[in-house]
Amino acid sequence: MLDDVAAGRIQLPDFQRQWKWDDDRIRALLATVTLDYPLGVAMTLETGGDAHFKARPLHGTEVQPHVVPEQLLLDGQQRLTSLYQALWSDRPVETTGTRNKPLRRWYYIDIVKAVDEAADRDEAIVPVPEDRVVRGAYGHAIRDLSTREKECASGLFPLNLIFEPDLTGTWQRVYVSGGDDRWDLWSAFQARVIDTVKGFKVPLIRLPKETRKEAGCSVFERVNTGGVVLNVFELLTATYAGDAQYSTEHGGQDFSLIKDWQDIKSKLCADHPVFGTLDRGTGQETGLTSLDFLQAIALVRTYVRKQEFLAEHPGAANAPAVSCKRRDLLHLPLADYTLIAPKTAEALSWVGRFLATQHVFRERDLPYGSQVVPLAAIAVLLGEALHEPDAQEKLARWYWCGVLGELYGGVTDTRFVRDVEQVVGWIKDSGAEPDTVTEATFQEQRLHRLASRNSAAYKGIHALLLKEGAIDWYFHGEPINEQFLIGQYVDIRQVFPKAWFEQNGVDATRMSSIVNKTPLSYRAMQAMGSTGTHSFP
Repeated sequence: MLDDVAAGRIQLPDFQRQWKWDDDRIRALLATVTLDYPLGVAMTLETGGDAHFKARPLHGTEVQPHVVPEQLLLDGQQRLTSLYQALWSDRPVETTGTRNKPLRRWYYIDIVKAVDEAADRDEAIVPVPEDRVVRGAYGHAIRDLSTREKECASGLFPLNLIFEPDLTGTWQRVYVSGGDDRWDLWSAFQARVIDTVKGFKVPLIRLPKETRKEAGCSVFERVNTGGVVLNVFELLTATYAGDAQYSTEHGGQDFSLIKDWQDIKSKLCADHPVFGTLDRGTGQETGLTSLDFLQAIALVRTYVRKQEFLAEHPGAANAPAVSCKRRDLLHLPLADYTLIAPKTAEALSWVGRFLATQHVFRERDLPYGSQVVPLAAIAVLLGEALHEPDAQEKLARWYWCGVLGELYGGVTDTRFVRDVEQVVGWIKDSGAEPDTVTEATFQEQRLHRLASRNSAAYKGIHALLLKEGAIDWYFHGEPINEQFLIGQYVDIRQVFPKAWFEQNGVDATRMSSIVNKTPLSYRAMQAMGSTGTHSFP
């Protein structure tokens, strides 16, 4: 397997995260292998089938870009990469130490400890710095392994020579020349460590190339020992990067889904703070996610597919469903993505403007981020009808029914589908009111229980107060707008503080309720003080 890794016959699907094991885990792994203890199962997928993923070599290998893998490693990346670097590579292992500090280490094994059955094998595995000199606290050398002679004198065998018989033989001759007792030590070491490692077997599950893409992804997600949840966006990134037709049409260049999404998200965030933030350097983002974007595209694609089917087969009961489930995303062709994505990005820009008309300006004030998904899909599907006054009024009604009815919490896939079909029909064809409108209820008593900043209805009341023209008590003047909201740190703040309730003997159960709150600037809060006495200018 290590030979296959070195030659590039085994590579990684590009959706796999980067290898990153620390020094302690590598030492424990090497101890496991040298003792011939079970290592766990590895799993690969044969290439050439339905799952066209872009591949990349395992970290630390020197595989040329033109090499096409025979297998993609679904499970076992951390173990095989660590073993390749420590046992096969002629370069130091790139790992980390305490506090995630980057390290470059060679790994040795103490021959005396390795043949002593009473010794702890973990202690026999010795990590050594890149220059092969171990130094003390004040920088002086306490162990120098910078030459073969010094390695042999110390009785520390470099583990990356195990699969190099000629180099191992040369090392052995120098080692045994150090004393007659070393012949017996070497013979025991050869049998217990070198032969054990060279004959170590890794159980391998090899999925055939006929395995469907979603099945392979599902298997990866369930068995991957790294504990990393497989991200649909990362899967599609690898799939699109391996799209042969796109590469042919664009001079051999791969399509980068990551770059495309980051371009879209960056522009949306710059124009509409309600969509959160994106750090292009680290890829960290808040607010609107790549999954939201892909789900909106899938809703549009499957809606159009269903309408086209019904146009050819009026009244058919077996029309394909509108959906945005995982399988719909995994089977989203690159050609459809490139067709629908620009329209969805434009629709999201409209969504940002729509939310601003409802006085939802910031990410933290957005009642339901999930409601953006069907709203964007609806905007794409309505086309020019989106800009009709009647459409704007109906969309606002649907939006507030979803917020105050608190209908977008929990599992939302089925509501996405219903809303897309029903709202588009309601606006385009004067159909029946959508379920989100007819099901929404809001009782007066709910106002007194709304106390959590994370509640959608709580945020909704805040936005409606702004929409009704709330004025800041410190600055007075015009109603609070977006610029003032952000510039003056306006938030949902208490009108009567705790001290006021205590001093006036008023029931404090409603103190945290939205009824006792209003949009106020930070300066207004300071002017009110902790006792509720006001000192406004």
